[in-house]
Amino acid sequence: MSDRILPLLPASLMVLALLIKLPKLRRDRDRPLNRTACALLAVGAPINFLATPSTIVTVNRHTGVVNFSAPLVFGLCTVFSGLCVVLVLQWRGGPPAAVRRATRLTTAVFGTATAAIVVLFVIGDAPVERLRDLDTYYATTPWIREMIVCFLLAHTMGTSALTWLCGKWLTRADRALRPLRTGLALIVVAGVMDLAYLAAKWASVVARWTGHDLVRLSTDVAPPLAGAAGLLLGAGFLVPLVGGSATWVALSQYRRLRPLWKALRGFAATQGRAVPLTWWSPVGIRLIHRESVIDDGILALAAWCDPRVRDAAYQAARSRGLSEARAATVADAAVLAAACRLKAAAASGSVPAPAAIARPYRLGRRPLTALAHAFRTSDIVAAARDAATHGPPDLTPDPVGV
Repeated sequence: MSDRILPLLPASLMVLALLIKLPKLRRDRDRPLNRTACALLAVGAPINFLATPSTIVTVNRHTGVVNFSAPLVFGLCTVFSGLCVVLVLQWRGGPPAAVRRATRLTTAVFGTATAAIVVLFVIGDAPVERLRDLDTYYATTPWIREMIVCFLLAHTMGTSALTWLCGKWLTRADRALRPLRTGLALIVVAGVMDLAYLAAKWASVVARWTGHDLVRLSTDVAPPLAGAAGLLLGAGFLVPLVGGSATWVALSQYRRLRPLWKALRGFAATQGRAVPLTWWSPVGIRLIHRESVIDDGILALAAWCDPRVRDAAYQAARSRGLSEARAATVADAAVLAAACRLKAAAASGSVPAPAAIARPYRLGRRPLTALAHAFRTSDIVAAARDAATHGPPDLTPDPVGV
C-alpha cells in the first residue's frame, strides 16, 4: 500500500503547484519562464510514481516490453533535468538573445540525451525484468550501460545547476519574502538529497564496473533519498506560489492582527460599526472587517491616548537601539495598551475616572500588523499597560522582550 501511496505525495504537490500556476500561464502566455515552470511541474509530477516497482510491473505488462519502464522513467528524468537547467537560465536572466541561445543549446543537449536513452535501449539487450536494480544488473551490458550513464550524467547536470542557483539566491533573497526563501530552502535541500541519490547510484554502478558489489546503495539507500527529494522539490515549488498568493497574504495578516483586534473590539462595538460575518465569508472580507474593528477601536480610545506614555515608551525603545520607525511603532502600541487598560478599569469602576487629557496623542499611520506584533510581544508595551492603573511606568526592563 505504501509503495503506491507515498509516491503520490510529491506528485500531488507538483500537480497542485501546476494548478495554481496555470491561470498565470493563461494570462502571460508570452513569458517563457511561466511556460518552463509549468512544463517542469507537469513532467516532474509522475516520475516518482512511475519509478515504483508496482507501477513498473504494470507498465511492462501493458506494453509487452520487458523493462519498458527503464527508458520511460530515464527519459522523463532527463527531460526534467533539462527543464531545470532552462529554468535556471531564465531565472538568472541576462541579454534576451544570450538566454535564447543558451536555452536552445540546453534543449538540444538534453533532447539528444533523451533520444539517445531510447535508441540505446532499443539496440541493447535487457531480457530480464529488474524492478529495483536495473542500473547495477545491466551496468556492464553493452548499450544498456551507455543508456544508464547518459541518464546519470544528464540528471547530475540538471540537479547540480538547480541546487547551485537556488542556494545562491537563498543567500541574497530579501528576508521579508518568507514564502520565497522557504521555497528556495526546500529546493536546495531537495537538490542535496537528489545529489546524494545520484552519488549512491554512481557508486553502485562504478563498483559493478570494477568487480565489486554495492548494489544495496542502489536498492536500499537511493530510493528513499529520491522520494524525499521529490517531496521537498514539490513543496519548494508550491510554497512560493501559495505563500505569495493574495489569499495566503490576507490570511497571514488576518492572523497577525488578532491580538490587536481582541484588545480593541470591545471599544469598537461602541461605535456601532461592527458588521457580523458568516462562517463562509472570504478571508479578504474578514481581513477588511478586522481592520475596520481595529480602526474603530483606535478612534474610540483617541481621548485616552496619553502623549507622556508615548514619549516615555519611545525613549525607552530608542535607548535599546531600536530604529526610529520601530521605536515609534512600539510607542504607539504602548499608548494603545495603556489606553485600553485605563478605559476598561474606569468603566468597571475599579479606578476613578482620570481627568481628561488636554491634548491627547494622535497615533501615526503605521502598518497594523507591525503595531499588533509590538502590542503582543514588547515588554515596553507590557510595562506601559501595567503602569496605566498601578502608577508611573517603569519602561527600562531587560531588553530581551522588545
